[in-house]
Amino acid sequence: MSDSNAAIGALARSAAVFLAAIIFTMAPLSGAFAATPKAGKPASAKTEATPEKIQELMTLLADPKVRDWLEQESKAEAAQENKSDEFEHAAALVSADLGDRGRVKVLLHLALFVALGFGVEWLFRKATERVRRHLDEHPLETVNDRLRVVATRFAFAVGVVAAFALGSIGPFLALDWAPLFREMILGYLLVFLVIRMAIAIGHFLLAPHHERFRIIPVDTVAARFWCRRIAAFVGLFAFGSVEFGLLDRLGLSLESRQLVAYALGLGLLAIALETVWRHPVAVADGADALPHATRRLGRGAQNALLSIGVVLLWVLWVLHAMASFWFVLVVMTLPLALGVTRRAVQHLLRPPGSQEVSEGPPTVMAISLERGMRALLFIGAAAVLAWGWGIDLVHLAAGDDVLTRLAHGVLSAIIILLIADVLWHAMKTAIDRKLAESADLGQPSTDEARRRSRLRTLLPIFRNILFVFVIAVAVLMALSAMGVPITPLVAGAGVLGIAVGFGAQTFARDIIAGMFYLVDDAFRVGEYIQSGNYKGTVEGFSIRSVRLRHQRGAVYTVPFSLLGAVQNQSRDWVIDKLMVGITYDSDIDRARKLIKQIGLELAEDPEFKPLILEPLKMQGVDALGDFAVQLRMKMMTLPGENFVIRRKALAMIKAAFDANGIKFAFPTVQVAGEGDTSAATAAVAQRALELTHPAAAAAE
Repeated sequence: MSDSNAAIGALARSAAVFLAAIIFTMAPLSGAFAATPKAGKPASAKTEATPEKIQELMTLLADPKVRDWLEQESKAEAAQENKSDEFEHAAALVSADLGDRGRVKVLLHLALFVALGFGVEWLFRKATERVRRHLDEHPLETVNDRLRVVATRFAFAVGVVAAFALGSIGPFLALDWAPLFREMILGYLLVFLVIRMAIAIGHFLLAPHHERFRIIPVDTVAARFWCRRIAAFVGLFAFGSVEFGLLDRLGLSLESRQLVAYALGLGLLAIALETVWRHPVAVADGADALPHATRRLGRGAQNALLSIGVVLLWVLWVLHAMASFWFVLVVMTLPLALGVTRRAVQHLLRPPGSQEVSEGPPTVMAISLERGMRALLFIGAAAVLAWGWGIDLVHLAAGDDVLTRLAHGVLSAIIILLIADVLWHAMKTAIDRKLAESADLGQPSTDEARRRSRLRTLLPIFRNILFVFVIAVAVLMALSAMGVPITPLVAGAGVLGIAVGFGAQTFARDIIAGMFYLVDDAFRVGEYIQSGNYKGTVEGFSIRSVRLRHQRGAVYTVPFSLLGAVQNQSRDWVIDKLMVGITYDSDIDRARKLIKQIGLELAEDPEFKPLILEPLKMQGVDALGDFAVQLRMKMMTLPGENFVIRRKALAMIKAAFDANGIKFAFPTVQVAGEGDTSAATAAVAQRALELTHPAAAAAE
């Protein structure tokens, strides 16, 4: 893979740079003797002291300013002699242990063992060439494919680092060396190993030469940029740490070692500031990895804030304010790490065949991995702060004093709450995804539709109960970890529950009634029910009430204890009965056949066929009225669908009866006679009104 060649090239460039740095730092030691003034003859011959000159000297010595100047010069000369002695001592140690050409010896041996590391790494790559070629051709369509490739690439990265360590440090440790030489070569080999690890981690996460393997979603330019900066920063930091330890081993004072450390720290500061101002940011990226408070700012303002933070870190390090240093470092890096982790998990676990993150609810694996990484980052941040502040966690766990136990209990409580957060979000995500799958009921009145409706009813209640349970258990465990006795709390909660039960009997009655309604499966979300004066479609539940939406838009919130008997109009099937009146001279048999034909046509209609369980048919003559023959019909449909089918059926009956000469009956008034017929007409009209609208006639 080209990625492997690029990694070797990057390590080779880093090796050249750090070999030059080693030469530079060892140069003062090799020239220490040359820089030391040699003892010899005095610069000028002694002159005879006269009484006048002695008197002049005594007058000058009596001046306080002259005495202060002489004292400062004496201290400066002593400090210079001490530094000269330090370098002389260091050079003597190097010469005694390594010989006159110690610098060349160190460089040759270091280059030899680094080359051996490269050789063993090359052999490892040749041995795994077939696996890497297969990895290049492996599909990445599904989440399982991507996870399999990530695991393989991680194992390969570990193998590469292990091969380099085995080839470079392994042979060196197998041989006997002089103590100082061994310490120097081993330290520098560890620097190269740290650089190799940084390069391997960068190529594993960012894959600068293989976009399809990239875990953190950035473009190729940004991936290469971050890989180089991370390797440079980590390498310089490791080199400075090793060099600081070697200078201590050579006997240099703390001031001299700090001078070298500050010089290397300026290099780290320069790398960090250059990274802040020159890092590439894609148009759609970058904002997710920053804290929410900085998203409204422009890139210049964000870079300025980051630069201030970086400089503040360097100043705190120089001032040895390490407690503040570690706190500021955690505050700056933790939000960035959380944002990068979230984006990486979403990119890695995106839906199969998609390059974009799904807009629907996340998967259980995604939320578990994201929340788990989030918890690990918080725990890691706490561990870094504890280490930076000098808190011994092992001693903290074994301490017996009150303050130690309290601190240990607080840390344990935080870990318990983080674990509870991961578990709750994983279970909540599983429930939410199940609810999303159950949103579409599919074919009505089927077993699958009933099952999904039942899930939509019970899962929200179960989610609320689960939330209360997880919170209660987590809080009790956290209190127990902090040393608070929980047995009296549980007993007190029981007594409090009894008191609340007496004081809130209506509330308790609502809860218990709701539980029985749900156990009896009296109604589900989406069903139309009627109870007394309340009727409507069930929209949802709370712990004590049900929410009904009336067909006209009004919403009823009814406590369970007030429901009473519930009429569910959305279960299984419904029989709809229709009545029409025809005239006495119409053909009843013909009407029956037409109604039957209409029922068959509706049953075969693709729009209504899934909704009709039994087709429309005429049951016969229901009554012989004063002006009409009442025909009774019925059909069986799915609940809630009978209204649409009824309207369609009546329209078809009207059209069929009109086409076949069957007349619909309606009340008529016929008036006959001669002369003044107004009284007779009024009586007949009154009688017709009583027959057709008895309530209206009685009101008059």
